Amino acid sequence: MSAFNSVLSYLRIPFLASSGLAAIGSSLLYFRQNSIIYPSTILNSRTDVPQPSQFNIQDASSLYLPTPDGETLHAYYLRPPNPRLRKNITILTFHGNAGNIGHRLPIGKVLSESLGCHVLMLEYRGYGLSTGSADENGINIDAQTALDYVRTHSEMSKTKIVIYGQSLGGAVSIRLLAKNFDKTAEDGASEKMNEQRIAGVILENTFLSIRKLIPTILPPARYISLLCHQKWPSDETLQTIPADAPPILFLSGLKDEIVPPTMMRTLYEICQVKRKTWKDFENGDHNSTVAEPGYFDAIWAFLVKEVLRDEDRRKGVGETDVEKDELWA
Repeated sequence: MSAFNSVLSYLRIPFLASSGLAAIGSSLLYFRQNSIIYPSTILNSRTDVPQPSQFNIQDASSLYLPTPDGETLHAYYLRPPNPRLRKNITILTFHGNAGNIGHRLPIGKVLSESLGCHVLMLEYRGYGLSTGSADENGINIDAQTALDYVRTHSEMSKTKIVIYGQSLGGAVSIRLLAKNFDKTAEDGASEKMNEQRIAGVILENTFLSIRKLIPTILPPARYISLLCHQKWPSDETLQTIPADAPPILFLSGLKDEIVPPTMMRTLYEICQVKRKTWKDFENGDHNSTVAEPGYFDAIWAFLVKEVLRDEDRRKGVGETDVEKDELWA
């Protein structure tokens, strides 16, 4: 039996864990919303974290990163094993609200082995082997901690940094870009600064905000959604990012049953960034869009055109399609 026999169960959990939330009352939404929005303990996902070796990923390290507020974050660093395919890119990944980074290792494997990128897969506080408990402020600290780590790492600091967020991770990515855009290098900056800048962002199946998502998942709760103090206002934050910001790729599953595809489309339309790219997948749902044919080809094309600017096209790419059985057999 595969180590991922139950991964689908992790990833199918709706963004708000209980469909009876509104019936239970507004007090639960207010006082227990963190455990509802961040269901990090279900199905032993705080202790059972799959390892790279279970997927025959050989060149990988398990890291522990200290945060400024005293937490310790678990992460996997996957190095591109094939020199022929190796690219001058690090992809910093931010996961969704359920499971842990071990459940996303097949994605990291494609990014490192097939696309030739360095990959740092961060586990938020309160998830997997990281300490603490999750909340919006803490996760934003975690994201900045990971980016700062990449910028000072002996290998990754020499590469172009791409942020990749799925679902909740997309909201994390938008906030991180907005906070760090003024730190990105301008034309004529030193080579070191250009290596440390955010060179691109990839967003998949991301919502406008938690408050706007609640009524679509739990219509009876629409009257109490304003009580939600975990806001993640991606739509508002995205509009603060100017036109000359790094390029953004929007990946949308048109059969997403959790985040309405219209939310992703709205994010794309309100985005002022000049170099933005849209790609949708007709049969992609919330969690298996990543397994749709052409998904990683779209990422590859974005990296070559917008991040590498054709400089490493000659190095080629490996197999990029991922079967659903590879992700959660």
